[in-house]
Amino acid sequence: MANALIGSGIVVRMATLAAPTVFTTLDEVYDIGIPRPKADDIDITTYQSSGFREFTIGLKDPDNWSIKGNYIPGGATDVYMRAALGFQRVINVTFPNGAVISWTGNISEYGPDSTPVDNKLTFMAGGKASGAPTYSGSAAPVNLVFPSVSGPLANGNVLTAFAGIWSGAPAFTYQWKKNGTNIAGAIYATYTTIIGDVGGIITVAVTGTNTIGAATA
Repeated sequence: MANALIGSGIVVRMATLAAPTVFTTLDEVYDIGIPRPKADDIDITTYQSSGFREFTIGLKDPDNWSIKGNYIPGGATDVYMRAALGFQRVINVTFPNGAVISWTGNISEYGPDSTPVDNKLTFMAGGKASGAPTYSGSAAPVNLVFPSVSGPLANGNVLTAFAGIWSGAPAFTYQWKKNGTNIAGAIYATYTTIIGDVGGIITVAVTGTNTIGAATA
């Protein structure tokens, strides 16, 4: 069986050089141009080259990078990218299996890529990478956006858990709690409240598990 991956579940984040481990997740991204370093070929041909050109390896060009996404004017990604334009950022791409590619890049362009009246709005951001990207292997799941709960807290209503956003392509399990204590048997993405829940604090713990490890948020 092929081990091919699809892109669903990729997470793109950025951080400043001053705080390179404090990342902001970019929403609505659908295309990423990861820089592919290229080695220059330097012509060293001489009259002794027997009719064929000769080359040696020169400096490596870190290449350009690009990101495309759905453009939400005034949205969180739009606000972040407009503030980042003209500066360098650490750009971090986490793949569905938890592997990460990171690089430092100039943000030399950002803005609406097109403004059709009968189709979706898109944005384009890009610039030049500085130095080679770094690669890390698969890792245990990491929660990037906390889980949340929707639904009114009233007797007999259904509450629904949103697992949040994670790296590492985890499978999810759920544990609902009342006032911090596990509710027996409440281990699914939805929970139907009972009369005793009203007036209490109902939360859900989501555990993400992959072949490397597990984490709970």
